[in-house]
Amino acid sequence: MGLFRGTGRRFFIPLGLLVGVGLVVLFVRNSQSPAHGEIEAVVPKLTAITVQPMEFQLAARGYGVTRAADSWQAVANVPGRVVERHPKLESGTLVRKGTLLLALDPSRYKLAIADTEAELASLSAELSQLDTEEENTQRLLKLEQMRLTLAVQELARIERLAKSGTVSQSQRDEQQRATVAQRQAVATMENQLALLPTRKAYLQAQVERATTRLEQAREDLADTRFVAPYDLRIDEVEIELHQYATAGQPLFRADSIAAAEIETHIPLPMLRRLMGSVQRTTPPADALDISELVDFSAIDIEVRLSGAEEIRWPARVTRVASGLDPATRTARVVVVVDNPYDRVMPSKHPHMQPGMYVQVYLTAMNRELLLVIPATALHHHEVYRVSNDDKLERRPVSVAFQQNDLAVISGGLAPGDRIIMDDPVPALDGMAINPWRDESLEQRLQAQARGEPL
Repeated sequence: MGLFRGTGRRFFIPLGLLVGVGLVVLFVRNSQSPAHGEIEAVVPKLTAITVQPMEFQLAARGYGVTRAADSWQAVANVPGRVVERHPKLESGTLVRKGTLLLALDPSRYKLAIADTEAELASLSAELSQLDTEEENTQRLLKLEQMRLTLAVQELARIERLAKSGTVSQSQRDEQQRATVAQRQAVATMENQLALLPTRKAYLQAQVERATTRLEQAREDLADTRFVAPYDLRIDEVEIELHQYATAGQPLFRADSIAAAEIETHIPLPMLRRLMGSVQRTTPPADALDISELVDFSAIDIEVRLSGAEEIRWPARVTRVASGLDPATRTARVVVVVDNPYDRVMPSKHPHMQPGMYVQVYLTAMNRELLLVIPATALHHHEVYRVSNDDKLERRPVSVAFQQNDLAVISGGLAPGDRIIMDDPVPALDGMAINPWRDESLEQRLQAQARGEPL
C-alpha cells in the first residue's frame, strides 16, 4: 500500500504540468493581437472677439457725507429777553424766507434811538443858530466898518482944522478916541466871525458822533429780530420764550434747503484721468483755479444713497478742495445737489438731509478712442491671441488701467487682433484652435465701454 501511494503522487504531478501547459497554448492561440492606428488630435473650439478702438466713458466713484451748502447760526449780538418765538422754531421744521423766528425786547434800543434823535435835533438847532449868528455878525461888521470909515474921515478933517487953529486940541483928542473905539468894535466882530467856524466844526463833530450812535442803536434794534434769510430747515434750538439772552449766546441753528453739499473722496489716479478728459483746450494764460482749467459742466454726476442705491440725485462739481485727505491720500471733490427737497416721496424718494452717507459717481467720455477688452481676457498680464493660422499665441500686454470689468490696453495689441475669451487648459503656445467670433459679445463690450446699461 505504501508503495502504491508513492507511485500515485509521482504520476499526478507530471500530468498536472502537462494540463497547465496545454491551457496556456490554447489561450495564446485564441487571443487577438491589438489593432494599430493613428489617434486624431482634438482641436478645441474657443470664443474670440476682434479688438477695435471704441468710445470709453471714464468713471470715478467716491463716498461722502451730505451737509447743507449754507447754514445759519443765529447768535445774539445784543442782550435782551425773548419776547417773541415762532411756533415752528423747532428742530426739523421747514420755514419760508422772511419768517420772523425770534424777537428780543427792543425797548432799550428804541429809547436809545429816541434819545439820540433828540440830541441830533438839538445839535441841528445850534448849527442853525450859528448860521443865523454868522449872517447877523457879517451885516453888523459891514455897518461898523462903514462907521470906522466915517470916523477916520472925520479925524482927518479935524486934524486939518486943528493945524489952522479952528478946532481945539480937546476936540481933536475926542475924535481920535472915537476912531480907536470904532476900530476896536470892528476887530471884535471880526474875531467873532473867526471863531464861528471852530464852533461850527465842534457841533458838526457832535452831530457825527450822535449819528454814529444812532446808526448803532438802529443796528442793535435790528439785531433783536431774527428773520429767515432763505428757505431753511431748523436744526437745533437753544432758546425759549421769556429767556434772557446774553450777547454772543447761540440761539438756534438752521440749514438752507436750496442746496446740499458733499465732499467726496476719490482716488487720485482716477480723478486725474477724469479731469484730463474735460480739460479746456484753450485755458486762460493766467488761470489759477482748477475750474478755469477744466470744464466741470462736462462731468455727469449722480449721488446714490448708500444701502439704497435706487434713491438718486443729480449733482454738479463746484470745486476741488485743497490738499489730499491725510488718512486715505484721496482727492476731495465737492459736489452740490440743487433743490434736494424736490421730488420727495416719503416711501420711495426721501429728501436729502445732512448726515446721509452717499456714493458719488462721476463720469465723462474720453476724448480719444481706446482699445478695451474684458478684464476676464487677461491672464497674468497676458492675453491669448489668435494667430493668422488659427493657433494660440500667448501675448504679453500693457494695461493702462482697469475700470469695472473692463481693461484698457496701452500696448501689446493692435486694432483687428483677435483674442480668446475662454480659458483653455492647457493653454499651450502654438496649439491649434478653432476660433469663432462672438459678435454679440463685441456689441455688449462697446455698449459697456460707453457706459450704457446692459
